[in-house]
Amino acid sequence: MASLRRYWKPLVGMMLAVQGIGILLVTLAVGIAVAVVFDRFAVVFDLPPGESAADEDVMALLLAFVPAAVLLLITLMVGAALISALGPAVIQEAVLGRPTTFGATWRRCWSRLPSVLGTVLLAGLIAGAPMLLVYAIGIPLVIMSADGSGPPAGLFVLILGVLVCLPVSVWLATRLSLAPAAAVCEGLGTVAALRRSAHLVKDGWWRVFGITMLGYFVAMAVGYVIQIPFTFVGMVALLPSMMDVGDPAAHASAMIVPLAVYVGCIMVGGLVSGLFQFGFPPLVLALLYVDLRMRKENFAETLISATPQATAAPTAPTPPPSDAPSPDQA
Repeated sequence: MASLRRYWKPLVGMMLAVQGIGILLVTLAVGIAVAVVFDRFAVVFDLPPGESAADEDVMALLLAFVPAAVLLLITLMVGAALISALGPAVIQEAVLGRPTTFGATWRRCWSRLPSVLGTVLLAGLIAGAPMLLVYAIGIPLVIMSADGSGPPAGLFVLILGVLVCLPVSVWLATRLSLAPAAAVCEGLGTVAALRRSAHLVKDGWWRVFGITMLGYFVAMAVGYVIQIPFTFVGMVALLPSMMDVGDPAAHASAMIVPLAVYVGCIMVGGLVSGLFQFGFPPLVLALLYVDLRMRKENFAETLISATPQATAAPTAPTPPPSDAPSPDQA
């Protein structure tokens, strides 16, 4: 919390910039897709009763939004990597007692983006591999069981596989959770950062897991509390129009403004609550990284030697050489 209070400007500025750029790019891509296939909306959705849309129209409509979906996926991954790098970048300056700015934080996170993005993707693949294997085997069995052509125990196999593999995925995710912090603070590559995280978490898995879960729980709870007032304001604006839905005299256009207010409140509330929900867990993980290094590697001495007080300690002045002759020489 102290780091949040002291470094809230670069933290909030960085997260607003990441979310704002992502929303702008995705909105622009969706707008272009809608403009390209705007004429096909009528032939797909506005049809007389009993008629169905042509396959080529439906396919063209779906393909138009594929670039927007790909851009959304890329934006989410890059945004997650930048926010994962944000916590370690700020905590590194906080433990050294050095101030930082939005520009410095942005440059720091952007310079480590390839390594952090690699750790996020590779750790997700490694931790999710057991569950993906379960779904790849269990879901076809469930489908076969549903039509009677397969064993009736398909659902049981799927549930059993989830119960067995979910703890393995959680163990792997916790073991690799400090990789972004290692990539930022130590300048490591993707694989080296994952190995570094596994080494630090070793012999302290339960502690890392417990504190991480507590951090995520606090982030979700606080984010939910922040979201409530915005949702309440939106519902108050929408409620009068909802009560007039069954009234034949009510005009459909009367719903537009209240609905826009409701959607706007939900979006603003989600943006504000997301600042804490997305920003707090990386700070917790970065603090865990520093704590584990202090416990295992005597990292405190390194930090003390790097603090501004230590580096700026004045040295005793050296007296200038005197050209005056000594008494003996005189």
